[in-house]
Amino acid sequence: MTENSLLRGRKLGFIGVGNLGRSVIKALIESKSVRSDQVWATNRTSRKLQKAAAEFGIHSFENNEELVAECDVIFLGMKPQDLYSAIEPMASDFTEAHTVVSFAAGISLSALKKMLPQVKKIVRVIPNTPVRLGKGVVGYCLPDGMDHLSTFMESLLCPLGYVVKVSEGEAFEALTVACSSGVGFVFELMVYWQEWLEEHGFEPEVARQLTVDTFNGAAALAKDKSSTEISELQRQVVSKKGVTAAGLESMRELEVERALRYSFEKAVLRDRDLGKTSV
Repeated sequence: MTENSLLRGRKLGFIGVGNLGRSVIKALIESKSVRSDQVWATNRTSRKLQKAAAEFGIHSFENNEELVAECDVIFLGMKPQDLYSAIEPMASDFTEAHTVVSFAAGISLSALKKMLPQVKKIVRVIPNTPVRLGKGVVGYCLPDGMDHLSTFMESLLCPLGYVVKVSEGEAFEALTVACSSGVGFVFELMVYWQEWLEEHGFEPEVARQLTVDTFNGAAALAKDKSSTEISELQRQVVSKKGVTAAGLESMRELEVERALRYSFEKAVLRDRDLGKTSV
């Protein structure tokens, strides 16, 4: 990918370079969507900031006010519970010219608008950590009347993976849980897979490889057969009264689906709680 014409001359500022912020920076730079000299960053702890600056060749500032003054696209990468305390001291430094992109789960557009009333272009974005490899899922939502921002946002986010515009509310909550938090849920299953294989005689590194390749192969097959329902792909590997059928029957008797749905709903409730308690 060559330098993105819509991002040419833009200065991108990241407030917070934790795992997610660093993943986004890596994808943008390695895709050549932006150059490293177009990116500035700050972080609460200097160690992470120095590591990001050394790894990606980006600029760093010691304080957020300098970053806001220098950059025109500002990414809010701090934890939701830290967002208000981080924004409040520098809220007056933002202008109508800024585009603000928030990664904070649970913090609504209206809450962000209250914090930054002079900013018109505020966007909520929920990426997941595979964006680091350009294989993420990225959802975004815009304020009412700002649909013209879609082209810019799609251009900005496309190096990260699959990008989808979502309405704020139930759909955005669902995407947050299923796709962003969902990576953690999938890893939980992978831990069980690996542990079971180890319990049955495989060395840890072999058990890990078997687990990763099984999940990766299933996902790759589903992607390759995009016109085929996933349930149909499952049926194609199940023989009546066979090994797979026996295992699936047990999973259904144990109501694994119900457990997963319950876990998703608990995560949604936490997402809502963050919105209530962090502003």
